[in-house]
Amino acid sequence: MMSELTLLHKLARSLMTGQLRAAADPHRPHWHLAPPVGLLNDPVGFVEADDGYHLFYQWNPLACAHGAKFWGHWSSTDLVHWQHEPVALLPSEAYERNGCYSGSAVLHQGRVHLIYTGNVKYDDGSRTAYQCLARQIDDGTFEKLGPVIDLPDGYTGHVRDPKVWRQGDHWYLVLGAQDAQLKGQVLCYRGDDLQHWQLLGELTGSGHNGLGEFGYMWECPDLFELDGSDVLICCPQGLSPQGDRYQNLFQSGYFVGQMDYASGRLTHGEFTELDLGFEFYAPQTTLTRDGRRLIVGWMGLPDDNEASQPTRDYGWQHQMTCPRELRLVAGRLYQQPARELTALRGPGTRWQGPAEAAPLLDGRSAELFLQPQGHWQLTLGESAWLAYVNHTLTLCRRNWRTGEWESRHWHGELMDLRLLLDASSIELFINGGEVVMSSRYFPGEAVPLGWTGSAELRLEYWPLSPCMLEWATPMS
Repeated sequence: MMSELTLLHKLARSLMTGQLRAAADPHRPHWHLAPPVGLLNDPVGFVEADDGYHLFYQWNPLACAHGAKFWGHWSSTDLVHWQHEPVALLPSEAYERNGCYSGSAVLHQGRVHLIYTGNVKYDDGSRTAYQCLARQIDDGTFEKLGPVIDLPDGYTGHVRDPKVWRQGDHWYLVLGAQDAQLKGQVLCYRGDDLQHWQLLGELTGSGHNGLGEFGYMWECPDLFELDGSDVLICCPQGLSPQGDRYQNLFQSGYFVGQMDYASGRLTHGEFTELDLGFEFYAPQTTLTRDGRRLIVGWMGLPDDNEASQPTRDYGWQHQMTCPRELRLVAGRLYQQPARELTALRGPGTRWQGPAEAAPLLDGRSAELFLQPQGHWQLTLGESAWLAYVNHTLTLCRRNWRTGEWESRHWHGELMDLRLLLDASSIELFINGGEVVMSSRYFPGEAVPLGWTGSAELRLEYWPLSPCMLEWATPMS
């Protein structure tokens, strides 16, 4: 275990030696959030405070690898223009010696508080976990208050990712967990404050609500009320593929139901995937002051082709999705890009006609809105293509590890499609956000958008402006 001062020295050296190299990567996003150096994964705290939005993220600034994680920190007043803040958490204490793992952020007594998992691994291969608390102090940095929840009886050391919210007179917290039978569960706690917690029991999980066996670990739970129902987002690990479902190594999805706050139990229906693309995991939501529920996800997956990503040659890896607005329609979550992102649009182009006659457009950083009738195919340079044929939408990309083509599919009547494109990412919003597909891909420096097919297209196109990340001004 390293001291905080040693970790800060290593962090400073990595930033000073690596930032220019990372910025030179042609696959570096123009407007998505990505780490300045090193590896990014889960969004771990998303909250709106008096001074704007704060988004924290798991970060290894010392290497493109999963190691002892820090908490990076961005802030924004408008969800479009972001700046780097000083690192929020470093794994410098015994109770977090193997990493400050995922958690959440809440506003309490006018200050941002962080609730996170302190990860501890032992030489014999076993592990434990502590749920820990930190609070923001006057200079904007965070003071650690230590563990507030120990490992509960009956569960393995895989208990992590606390998400906290206020309901009525109490605080509530959900945790991803693995029970002693190696089944995934979600635990529910209640507290009168952020330091003293009572375990109510299992909110839901494998074996509950008629699920049967449903994965060996549930990560990153997030419970919230939306449009009169309660929604649980979570990431079950260990689901086998079923046709076009559960095609990724790990899944991210949701249940809709009703929460009983007295017992800490959620009654719910079936599991629905949040995203049908190649990369979407560990999302986190927040409730804005104007009443919207926003979500941001990690556009990546643990252990899945990570070692072969070409950005590693430039010393950085992974990015976030765009922030999205959630709404619940007939028991289904709809996602749309946050309305603030329209500020990135440059002068627009409108066009209507047969797909094969559509103009050649630049897909490096752009937004497209399509209303097609018929069959069509869109190529994005030489590394990805999108097609709609026989009521099936197919997203196909070249796997950067094997070089082989691989695909994801959605079946249904396509009425409209919104594409958000960045240097190495694609986000597709189908039929007003009823279905979403998010994926990384790694094209050349030019990404011409080429059309074929008999469809009649109505399209709108906007180039999207770069959104430079800036460093926060040090406080005097």
